[in-house]
Amino acid sequence: MRIFSCQACDQSLFFENSVCLSCQAEVAYSPELGDFFVLPKGVAPDAPFELDVPGKGPQAFRRCQNLVEGCNWIFPVQEQADGEPEVFCASCRLTSIIPELANAEHHAAWLEIEQSKRRLLYTLQALSLPIVSQEQDAQAGLTFRFMSDTAQEKVMTGHADGVITINVAEANGAFRENMREKLGEGYRTVLGHLRHEIGHYYWDRLVRDQPALAAFRELFGDEQQSYQEAIQRHYEQGAPANWADSFISAYATMHPWEDWAETWAHYLHMVDTLETAKSHGLVLRVPGAGAKVVIEGLDVRDFDEMSKSWRTVTLALNSLNRSMGLKDAYPFVPTPAVQKKLRFIHELIRQPRAAASKAAPKSVRARPRSTEAARAAAAKA
Repeated sequence: MRIFSCQACDQSLFFENSVCLSCQAEVAYSPELGDFFVLPKGVAPDAPFELDVPGKGPQAFRRCQNLVEGCNWIFPVQEQADGEPEVFCASCRLTSIIPELANAEHHAAWLEIEQSKRRLLYTLQALSLPIVSQEQDAQAGLTFRFMSDTAQEKVMTGHADGVITINVAEANGAFRENMREKLGEGYRTVLGHLRHEIGHYYWDRLVRDQPALAAFRELFGDEQQSYQEAIQRHYEQGAPANWADSFISAYATMHPWEDWAETWAHYLHMVDTLETAKSHGLVLRVPGAGAKVVIEGLDVRDFDEMSKSWRTVTLALNSLNRSMGLKDAYPFVPTPAVQKKLRFIHELIRQPRAAASKAAPKSVRARPRSTEAARAAAAKA
């Protein structure tokens, strides 16, 4: 993610800022315009206001109603289907269920997850990927549900038919670290979960019943194999001994769908981290090679250049962490086989997507709602 600047004083703004810490101006992010704007003074939180949009002149905007909950997005004034004024931004409109906010822990978790979701949407928008709500398209649309366990039901993180469900416990550091250790995961974050689950959604949009399906099967395997049997086998036998030769993670070995989702998440890691490095004008030298890798001039359309820069940045990240006595920030090794999968995703994202924007027909083979649901079933067996 790039660094933004305050239009009033030119000081740096971070993606979560609602106030410039230098000049104290109120600021907000417009996903439609891809930039931060200084808000007019004295405007009530729920009142519309005008912004002078470069090349377009004055336009009416309003702040998201979740401003008090930490949402710093604005959106053009518009109406809902029933004629009432829209009060939520593009990100908040995608969330259909939130946890009980009277619980302080759930409230804090919801805020953290929504913050991660906005970062996810920023990257998807930067890649020009289709973001359509289920209100707009019941068949091919997307919605998020952020829920907590109850005495009657355990919430399983996962995706099914455009519905991404996240257990808000994932925002609890102790819970997440415990699950990471139990499952032998080198990396587990809220943003990582969102990137993985959105990968399942885009498999439905970009691969299923699309021309890319045959190439997908050559690289990732045949997704028509039984998902339930694959999960049962994975949790009984574990990953193959040589899994690191062909997969980005042990979890990716379970089924082609999970291999795709894990690889997709890694591609988003690469894009976002490299944009951050580029925004900071980062310059690194490959140890022993002598040549500099100038991230500032990175062209992410070139996968080879992108991959080379990624290797250099992650080497530096891990070395810095080790100097602090911390675990590797990037505990993965993208082998040549994994690189081919990443390249496939890169090229699929970069190609025109006119056909993919249409609602894809429902598959006759349904995927379980969540991986963790199947994991729980396997544990009981």
